Amino acid sequence: MKYALFSLLTIALFVSKIAAQDASDAAQGINLIETKTYTAAENAELLKLYQSLRVADVSDGLDMVGLPDTGLVDPAIHADWLDREHLKHVIRGIAVTARYVPTQRPDRPRPDEDFAGWEGNYYSTYSTEAFASAIQPGTVVVLDDVEDKDIGSIGSNNILSWVKAGAVGVVTDAGARDTDEIALQKVPLYLRKKGRGIRPGRNELESVNRPVVIGGVLVCPGDVVVADADGVVIVPRSVAKQVAEYAHVILEKDKAGRRQLYKSLGFPEDQTVK
Repeated sequence: MKYALFSLLTIALFVSKIAAQDASDAAQGINLIETKTYTAAENAELLKLYQSLRVADVSDGLDMVGLPDTGLVDPAIHADWLDREHLKHVIRGIAVTARYVPTQRPDRPRPDEDFAGWEGNYYSTYSTEAFASAIQPGTVVVLDDVEDKDIGSIGSNNILSWVKAGAVGVVTDAGARDTDEIALQKVPLYLRKKGRGIRPGRNELESVNRPVVIGGVLVCPGDVVVADADGVVIVPRSVAKQVAEYAHVILEKDKAGRRQLYKSLGFPEDQTVK
């Protein structure tokens, strides 16, 4: 009896210690979804499977693997510009994610503080672009931002720097500014609305390459992003190869059917049926 009581007491102390540890961990914050990493070669090999695929094909592929509507981003997030001749607005790439949140910091410098100095410090300290170091060829920059504020986190300058690093496009659930220039620069951009304000005093960077939500859809680093005039679709990495295989079957059947219709109607073949 004495040993039984001792054992029960030992177990109770162990459980209470674990509970206390869990409470301490939770108080400090816990990330429960793992961030998986992939090599540049793995990403490049996967993207080969998505060459020429349309959003519609990928959506059908998701249906066929049992994930209907899982990756369909809110259609309010749309192409900022369209190239109907060469389709340069189309995106096929691998997600690098970042999350900006509303700031609780002062929205302007102190009366005795220079605005340019305050602004520069804010950019470099609080509202940085730390995700840029993760960009590689084939990256789609996916930004979960503050959609109910007038913030132009993306502009014609920084978006070009991401392209220089290897990005093939940008998707945000909020806004961008300098959109005339972005269209002239032909950088694929999908956004909810136009933005004008700078980031300092409005938002700050919360995390990089962690799961984010864009238009009601979970986007994890390494997921496949496909976007065209139909909208944006996200393919979970775990099913990306299978989805691409199904999607290509759908695309090739569609091309074959439309080629015959083009021929019967006397239409010259374009890149969408070749």
